Amino acid sequence: MAKKPTLSSVAEEAGVSVPTVSQVMRDTGRISEKTRQKVLSAAKRLRYVPNHAAATMRSGENREIGFILNKLANPFNSEVASSAVDFLEAEGFMVSILDAQGSLQRQDHHLEACIRFGRGGLIWVPALETSEDSVELLKAHSVPAVTFMRKVSRSLDHVGILNTEALTDATQHLMDLGHKHIAYFGGTEQSSVREERITGYLNALKQMDGVQPIIWPCDENKRAGFDAITALRKQHPEVTGIVCNGDVVALGACFGLIQTGLKPGHDFSVVGFDDIEDADVTTPGLTTMAINPRKLGARLAEILLERIRTPELPVRHFEYAATLKVRGTSGEAPKN
Repeated sequence: MAKKPTLSSVAEEAGVSVPTVSQVMRDTGRISEKTRQKVLSAAKRLRYVPNHAAATMRSGENREIGFILNKLANPFNSEVASSAVDFLEAEGFMVSILDAQGSLQRQDHHLEACIRFGRGGLIWVPALETSEDSVELLKAHSVPAVTFMRKVSRSLDHVGILNTEALTDATQHLMDLGHKHIAYFGGTEQSSVREERITGYLNALKQMDGVQPIIWPCDENKRAGFDAITALRKQHPEVTGIVCNGDVVALGACFGLIQTGLKPGHDFSVVGFDDIEDADVTTPGLTTMAINPRKLGARLAEILLERIRTPELPVRHFEYAATLKVRGTSGEAPKN
């Protein structure tokens, strides 16, 4: 097996000292451009890659970040994570994406791994029923962290959404179009996020006397939405519009409607939540409550870096409003 390249072998190849190579790799010191290029060329020829773990031990600074989320397969989550990674990598950090898939056991394993491998910070979407013990674990090891979507502690920075207001607006949008029978569609978890959204839906329906709310659960994926919309319409043929727990299940519902010969936005209206990329490029375009997942990802990364660089900052909680983006899947209630 070939001997792996080291600082010493790069120094020998470049004809300079080991401290000079170290300074070039860390971009420190007063090194001439000629010498810097000579060292970088030697490192490239030898395929040398700096040992980040060793550098961390010397400097005490860890430039690796953990990101624990739930269900990476959901495009909303992947768009948030992708944007956070872009932001952090531009700042010289590496990000490890960990998917707890809604499991407390997996989440505990990931949290312990972040501590065991010395992650310098954490962006975290807590699983349902996360206990204060998980928060205390992070605090005991001084891991800077920001939570997203689900708030589990007032002692951690947090980024959330004004869910209740958003679903009130979404439901009101369909009511303004003449829909009298509107269902809340999607999701199965009794999470604070879904409960807040259902509250917004119920608040809007209070304006219409005698109209009974319909909350129709289904898993958060396109296949589930595709199947569930048929079951909903069969049991509640009076329903002419739905407000959805997320864009993915809303898109599934639209595909289900098209499969049965109905046109979303003409025969039946659908409003999503998130504004993922697919919402804009599908046909017809999905009306949705837009929260710009890429912007949220960058904001999460920015808040975490501020916490890492200025630990004495007061704890901050941010709640962002969603904006109704009208596209083709919402229209006037059918007359018949």
